[in-house]
Amino acid sequence: MDSPQAKKSGLNLPAGMSETSLRLETFSGSTFHAVTNLGSPRTISNLSASPSKSSSCSDRFIPCRSSSRLHTFGLIDKGSPLKEGGNEVYSRLLRAELFGSDFGSFSNAGPGSPMSPSKNMLRFKTESSGPNSPYSPSILGYDNGFSSETSTPPKPPRKVPKTPHKVLDAPSLQDDFYLNLVDWSSQNVLAVGLGTCVYLWSASNSKVTKLCDLGPNDGVCSVQWTREGSYISIGTNLGQVQVWDGTQCKKVRTMGGHQTRTGVLAWNSRTLASGSRDRNILQHDLRVQNDFVSKLIGHKSEVCGLKWSHDDRELASGGNDNQLLVWNHHSQQPALRLTEHTAAVKAIAWSPHQSGLLASGGGTADRCIRFWNTTNGHQLNSIDTGSQVCNLAWSKNVNEIVSTHGYSQNQIMVWKYPSMTKTIVTGAGDETLRFWNVFPSMKTPTPVRDTGLWSLGRTQIR
Repeated sequence: MDSPQAKKSGLNLPAGMSETSLRLETFSGSTFHAVTNLGSPRTISNLSASPSKSSSCSDRFIPCRSSSRLHTFGLIDKGSPLKEGGNEVYSRLLRAELFGSDFGSFSNAGPGSPMSPSKNMLRFKTESSGPNSPYSPSILGYDNGFSSETSTPPKPPRKVPKTPHKVLDAPSLQDDFYLNLVDWSSQNVLAVGLGTCVYLWSASNSKVTKLCDLGPNDGVCSVQWTREGSYISIGTNLGQVQVWDGTQCKKVRTMGGHQTRTGVLAWNSRTLASGSRDRNILQHDLRVQNDFVSKLIGHKSEVCGLKWSHDDRELASGGNDNQLLVWNHHSQQPALRLTEHTAAVKAIAWSPHQSGLLASGGGTADRCIRFWNTTNGHQLNSIDTGSQVCNLAWSKNVNEIVSTHGYSQNQIMVWKYPSMTKTIVTGAGDETLRFWNVFPSMKTPTPVRDTGLWSLGRTQIR
């Protein structure tokens, strides 16, 4: 029960204490003392700018975080090297947790305002003098003056050597767009037709072997290894197709059927296709006694390009009639007749990465590499290379394609598919065989060191 005296004064005093035992003594300024009869006077708080001479001790003062003058707590403008490398989002969240949600209003205060904290307070990164990197935009969606160090820099392009690592002199190598005189086997042996002879060069020991000589009345027009690399076929100027055992240097068989030169050959797993200036394509089977088992008639001029698909189901043929034909393996009529090229189609390559994707290149009046979907016959893309397209080869390890060119720039180009961005442009043709390291190997994805032109010397293939 409160005493009548307590109710009268409006003070809620502890039991046993009377109002007369408590007095307030007011001093100048804002300092005051609460004095009781329980002991000597005790200073409760001092809010003046200078401490009072009469105060003997001071209780701990806990300020309000949202309205305190933070610059008075020793947070001076110093960068902490130990805190470098953070990001602005984490800094903002940390500030909000430590100083409350009203702390964000300080950012609108001027640099000279007592309510604005130090610029380096809770700062994990120095200001960037330049604009933000286009590869590291702000997470908050606006320019906050900081650049992110966590972004991944763009990957540098793969280095492709611009000089051959080996050069072989190849005298009497015919400069004829329609002939196919060089082929590399799966056993790392190179075959090249020089005049009336075929030579083999082993990459393992650089040994040169003369395979055959057709005599003064004939000439080599094409060479093609089997997929296993043990047998090699030779197309001659008289229209013959000869098959040789490359390991024994022994002729296995001679097959006729063409009326004139056989300029292109293509093996699948069982049969050999040959294309001739007589406009016909013959299918040969070594297991059959006949010279050929079927004849494909569709071109109106010399057949100069032939390639089987990797599954042996389709044969693509190109001709000097500017046509690209696609044949089914059990049909005598072309399944597709593609006529967009405006020059002879010699360069043909099937993609090993995508079924039904075919690339073809046109001659001097066309200069284009075209990509086709053989399932529906649609043209997927067309690239003007600026020169006659002589050959196309698709890498098995990466989705890149190399093109070799004749008139007028005689260059070699390596393209990324499907973007078709070029990675190298170089090349020449002057009765030499030049070896290029352009595709990365499957076991060693790192680029091959760029070696000089004469680093491995220059030798002759015969």
